[in-house]
Order: sequence, then structure tokens, then C-alpha cells
Amino acid sequence: MTSQTDTAAWQPITRGALDAEHATAFAPMFKALGDPVRLRLLSMIASAGGGEVCVCDLTGSFALTGPTISHHLKVLREAGLVDSDRRGTWVYYRLVPAAITLMAGLLAIAEPVAAAL
Repeated sequence: MTSQTDTAAWQPITRGALDAEHATAFAPMFKALGDPVRLRLLSMIASAGGGEVCVCDLTGSFALTGPTISHHLKVLREAGLVDSDRRGTWVYYRLVPAAITLMAGLLAIAEPVAAAL
């Protein structure tokens, strides 16, 4: 997450178009969630009791190799959606609530938007 997303210079997309700089800052976050495996991983991390989960508890839920899971977790980490700590041989992941709040704020709809259906 870049400093551009930390400022109040952007507004929900229903109130005005994003400028190129802010779109560039938000895009990796949304792109990271565009993969079903990463979306599942994020939901597993976010819903983990105690606020964090060991990678060892994530890998068994997927028919993927450990390195593939590690790659997906790296994408989530680089997008600023999760953070991690190494403890011995295991890595523990936790959600970055501020990143999710930023994404939700960008998509917030304060008033009903006219439907074009």
C-alpha cells in the first residue's frame, strides 16, 4: 500500500473518478484479490481465530504445492493486504485491516446509484 492511498485525496468512486496515481496505487490490491486462491487465502487469514494463522494451517485446504501457496501469499503481502512474521520454520500471516478499510471506502456507496438495468 502506498502513501497515496493513505491520504484523504481520493474519494469513493461514486463521487468522482480516480486520478491515474490513485488508480495505480489501488490496482495491485484489487488485482491480488482477482485470483480465487488468493481470495480464499485472505478470507482464511481474516477469519482466523487469534488474528493470525500459520502457513502450515493454510496449505492443507488447497490442492497446490507449498511453493505455489507461498507465491499467492507473497502477492497478498506485496499488495499490502496481509502482513507476516517468521517464527522458526513457520510463517504466520495476519490481515492488514487498514488496507481492507481503504478498499471498502473506495467502493462505498453513500447514496443509491441509479441502476442502468
